[in-house]
Amino acid sequence: MSEKHLVCQGATCRCNFGTTPDKLKVLTQSKRYINDRDAKEKLMATHKDIGKTFEKNTFGSCAKMNNNPCQAVVTEWSGYYEKITLEDNKGKALLEDSKATCPIGGKDCITIIDHGQICEVTSQNMKNANPEVMAELCPFFDFLEEEDDPYDDSYVAL
Repeated sequence: MSEKHLVCQGATCRCNFGTTPDKLKVLTQSKRYINDRDAKEKLMATHKDIGKTFEKNTFGSCAKMNNNPCQAVVTEWSGYYEKITLEDNKGKALLEDSKATCPIGGKDCITIIDHGQICEVTSQNMKNANPEVMAELCPFFDFLEEEDDPYDDSYVAL
């Protein structure tokens, strides 16, 4: 799984035969969040997320249907990570290179173009960061000499 990201709700997907992307919507579980400090938005996607599992359920016009409107339906996922299984739905974690099958487009016609995770700086990230590296990245703030708690959330402004 080296350097592959887990996929979460909001991941952008596209179909090889469609004209527009759509965002993945996790409907099979409601407890397991990744990359989401407040556990509100980024549910972890699994191979059990099949059926109409996109926000708009369309990839625009479908070349396989003479450019009629796509009606995105996932019948199965391939390339998921076998070593993570959610207790809730027995689903295996999707990876950014997982692919989905649509009954119209065929096997692996749907790909993930963005895994959905975002960089979110938290106080825990700051506590875990190497102060010397942070001093190089952010020379305007003295991470090495700060007497107060430099990892307080008030220092994190995005």
